[in-house]
Amino acid sequence: MDVSRRRFLGVRAPGGSPFRPPWSITEDRFTELCSRCDACLPACPTGLLKRGAGGYPEADFTSSACTFCGDCAKACPTGAIGRDTTQSPWAFGIRIEERCLAARHVECRVCGEICDVAAIRFRPRIGGVPVPEVDNTLCTGCGACLAPCPTTAILRVALDPVPELP
Repeated sequence: MDVSRRRFLGVRAPGGSPFRPPWSITEDRFTELCSRCDACLPACPTGLLKRGAGGYPEADFTSSACTFCGDCAKACPTGAIGRDTTQSPWAFGIRIEERCLAARHVECRVCGEICDVAAIRFRPRIGGVPVPEVDNTLCTGCGACLAPCPTTAILRVALDPVPELP
């Protein structure tokens, strides 16, 4: 499906808080520190970052994925976009919903083929096509699987925070 048709139909509007650039600080602090200077937008080599609501940068996965190059963080003069690579770039993973073609017995593996870290694998099913399974411990949140899904069955889900050690 043509990505421009998806935009026309309004697909992929994230629920809840918007996707900010990778390693961004908390949403409240981000909107407080971000000057909306747009320095991060042209710095992104994949064109993932767009001007979003209120003029703040957002990651738009409808046509790009994140390579985690850090160029947006280097361009950010305010520190709203951090670069602590010991932390996860985003606190979300993915979930594949029932509208997935494989759940409807139609062969499709586009999400698994595009996932560089093999977070999406296909489990054989007797009498049907293999179904995708997601391992969110492997998922980097790059978003490469979102745009190519022909049924927009892949959604982001919040990951449980890592418990603090005593």
